[in-house]
Formats: sequence, structure tokens, C-alpha cells
Amino acid sequence: MNSKGQSALMSPLLQLHLSILLFGGTALFSALIPLPATEITAYRAAIASLVLGSLVLYRRGHLKLMRYRDYGVITLLGVIVGLHWVTYFASMQASSVAIGMISFFTYPVMTVIAEPLSKKQLPKAADLISAMVVLAGIALLVPSPSLSDNLTQGVALGIISAALFTARNLIQKRWFSGYDGPTTMAYQTGVAALMLLPFCTRPPTELDSSGLGLLLLLAVVFTALPHALMSQSLRHLAAKTVSLVGCLQPLYGVSLAALVLAQWPDARTLAGGVLVVCAALFETHQQSRAQGKKTR
Repeated sequence: MNSKGQSALMSPLLQLHLSILLFGGTALFSALIPLPATEITAYRAAIASLVLGSLVLYRRGHLKLMRYRDYGVITLLGVIVGLHWVTYFASMQASSVAIGMISFFTYPVMTVIAEPLSKKQLPKAADLISAMVVLAGIALLVPSPSLSDNLTQGVALGIISAALFTARNLIQKRWFSGYDGPTTMAYQTGVAALMLLPFCTRPPTELDSSGLGLLLLLAVVFTALPHALMSQSLRHLAAKTVSLVGCLQPLYGVSLAALVLAQWPDARTLAGGVLVVCAALFETHQQSRAQGKKTR
């Protein structure tokens, strides 16, 4: 089928929304799969790496990288992705999907603060104000300052996951931007699997058929597929569109958790979420406008 036929079946914007919906849906598996976060991540990464690697081989005929240096960079990125996914799932297992996702979605504001600092520049005043708004939103999520509280643990792990995701994105943008999404994720998930599998104590074969099915669903439909869809949509959509639609991920994830897991967020969590997501939307819009001015 040619590209016009594919476009008729699913527009790039629909592909993007579906990929963001699926990314948001990954949060559900922290509760649905009866395994610790490390093992969910290890098996998810192993299966996704096989699927994405097969896709890249089918499209390109090889998995070679352009420079020897890139193998070192992708190894570092894979380690960071593995730790990011472990803390992401652990955050939700300690608290709830809503708290884990909202805490994680501090990463857009982390990025606009960290990126200029990495270039030895000061962040803009508007970005610092966004950071204060995010801190206010996170403060609403934390029931007590003690890490003995499960909800506080969930918030802390979500913020660590966001910091790891921020570091991964900045490193990838600077040193590994010449590769498409499936190739990048095939390597990253492979490295993450190799790093985490030695720490797994329960093989996936001990899961019942339902658990195995959920693991395959997570790895193939909620990991490999959205990365492929995202990569395809990026060829046709503006970066601003992709970034703004990406901010819907917490909304999709929290809504799915309410419908599937009956995890309905309380008013305090919703208020904190609104502050965090609004700050993320503002920063995403500001970045998109700045990039648009550079390209004129």
C-alpha cells in the first residue's frame, strides 16, 4: 500500500493522537501485571526490542549505526531509559496512576530549565515562573513530607523518572538525533533489557495466560506500536503540533485509569494536575513559538 493509501486509512494527526493515547495507557500495566516494576520493565523492553529491531531490519535491512561513538551514546541512553521506566512504574505502584503520571509530567518544565544550564546560560524568567507553578502543583500531591508515606514515595519516584527522561531527551537531542524513532528505541530497549534481566527473580513463564497476554500487549501494542506511529506522524506534522498533543498524555492516562482501574483522582490531585499540565502546555507553546521564529 502506498503512502496515499496509508494516509486515507489514518491521518498523521490521528496517528499522533493514537500514539499519545497508547503511551498514556502504559500506566495501566503497573496495576494490571502482577510483577514488580523492575521485572515489568525488563520483559517489556526485551519484547519491544525484538519487535522494533525486526521492524528496522525489514525497513532498512540492517541495524548498523553510523559511527562507533554512537554505540557508546546509545548504551548510555538505554541505561537511562531502563531506570526511567522502572521508576515510572514503581511510582504508580507506590501511589496511583494519576499521581505517578502527574509527577512524571514535570519533565517539560525540567527540560526548559536544564537545557540552557547545559549550555551555560540562565533560564528565562517565564521558565522559572513555570517551575514555581509546577512546584505548587507537586506540593498539592504530597500528603506529608515523610518518605514513609506511599503517596509521597510515588511523587518522589515520579519526579526521579521525569529527571531521567529529561536527561535522556537532552543527550539524545545533542548526540543521537540522526536516527529515526524505531531504530533509537530498538537499541535503547535492548540495552535496558540486558541491564535489568539479571535482576529479575520471577520468569514471565510463571505468569498465567492472562498475565502473559498483558505483558505482550504492553510490549507490542503500547510500546512498539506507538513509537512506530509517532515516527510516521513526525514526517508530516509540525513539531509544535506534536508537542502540544503530547501534553494530552496525562489526561489520557488518568482517564483510562479511572475507567479501567476505577482509580478516580480526588480534588487535590486534580488541582495539582491542572497546575502541572498547564505549566507544561505553556512551556511547550513557548518552545514551539521560539522554534518557529528561528525557521523563518
